[in-house]
Amino acid sequence: MADPRGFLTTTERELPSYRPVEVRILDYREVEDRGTQDEAMVRRQASRCMDCGIPFCHSACPLGNLIPEWNDLTWKDDLPAAVERLHATNNFPELTGRLCPAPCEYACTLGINQPAITIKNIEHSIAEAAFEAGLVDPQVPAFLTGSTVAVIGSGPAGLAAAQQLTRAGHTVAVFERDDLPGGLLRYGIPEFKLEKAVLDRRLAQMEAEGTRFRTGVEVGTDLTGTELLESYDAVVIAVGTPQRRDLQVPGRELEGTVQALDYLTAATREVHGQGPTSISAEGKDVVIIGGGDTGADCLGTAIRQGAASVTSIEIMPAPPTERPEGQPWPTYPRLYKVASAHEEGGERLWATSTVEMIDDGAGRVGSLRLTEVRLEGGRPVAVPGTERVIPAQLVLLAMGFTGVAPTGVIAQLGLEVDGRGRVVRDDQWATAVLGVFVAGDAGRGQSLIVWAIAEGRAAAAAVDRYLSGSTGLASPVTPTQVQLQP
Repeated sequence: MADPRGFLTTTERELPSYRPVEVRILDYREVEDRGTQDEAMVRRQASRCMDCGIPFCHSACPLGNLIPEWNDLTWKDDLPAAVERLHATNNFPELTGRLCPAPCEYACTLGINQPAITIKNIEHSIAEAAFEAGLVDPQVPAFLTGSTVAVIGSGPAGLAAAQQLTRAGHTVAVFERDDLPGGLLRYGIPEFKLEKAVLDRRLAQMEAEGTRFRTGVEVGTDLTGTELLESYDAVVIAVGTPQRRDLQVPGRELEGTVQALDYLTAATREVHGQGPTSISAEGKDVVIIGGGDTGADCLGTAIRQGAASVTSIEIMPAPPTERPEGQPWPTYPRLYKVASAHEEGGERLWATSTVEMIDDGAGRVGSLRLTEVRLEGGRPVAVPGTERVIPAQLVLLAMGFTGVAPTGVIAQLGLEVDGRGRVVRDDQWATAVLGVFVAGDAGRGQSLIVWAIAEGRAAAAAVDRYLSGSTGLASPVTPTQVQLQP
């Protein structure tokens, strides 16, 4: 284990600070100030690991990350070994170290009566130190199997599946409809949460290993499902959940009401010099409908663009700040969270619903009519006498995704989509069509990056077994486990 007395001598969490609000809203660089962290801080936190007989942090992680092991190695200042243990279960720790909500920390045994270990930050620190030390080399396969695999989608599930299959010796092509690979990692997550140079250096490793990227290709239009099956020995569907949830209220058709992903994509393209954004919050009263991570991303982006005001609306009541009795350790609780963007400004409205989008007289949205709601039988019901109108010249719909459309390549391949918009698969990640597999949100439904990577790794093992008769690739989860998890 790490320091046997570490959890007794160091009892508080230590994390790097965010850059000052007044400074960070002037640019799109990542908000964390890594200069406020040193190796001693990371080692102190790693020393708090108790080497539990049953490491609940390990079981809470869909990837099965070997957390106690790399905590111990971090405390011992053995970076090469810590990097090896970290990559043994996770293809992209530099991504999860930034973007994962860290269910492992809520399951930390120390968290029963002390602040949990800063597992996510330790993971991030190991990954960054590994790149800086030149310890992240391409893992080129020793031989090629002669089998070919097409991966549709270059989000975290598709990338994880592609890297695993490439390392197993298969020839892998990743198809992406956008101009650059990365899926939502590329255009759906703002630069202040994930600088794209972080993504690009990992993609460079994958290309050096032999993975081929085919960007600007809309599978189902530019290339049909039939052509894929004729050209490749196996196909992995990792398209995520492209259908966005919409809001059907009077005035929805008014100009100025935009899906959050369209807004974030346009903003990210502008940051990277791909022309001025077509959807700007500058000088406008912005309302964001949806209180999750995407809503927070829109908030931070709107503030950086110079919005006059930003209001975030969530239809559910505000969650508690501490664990409720019904969500005990080591479960993942639903708690009130403050993202970095929430520190930067804006107002958050809870238990509030949109009644109507009101025309400004020129065919554009000018204001919203809202009402407070209360839960009755688990469903929100309007509270009489609470309606009010707030200004809104830009309304962003950040209400999540509903699944995969049963059209395009899904229809061309003859795949079944269930009532929740998920492509149907069996206990080997396979569809009813021979050689076609599904990984990530496309089969699971909208979820977390850590689940996407876990599913990509597991599906890769299934594909490798299908092509080769056996596999040496790790399979961290099964479809049965996936359906049981929130």
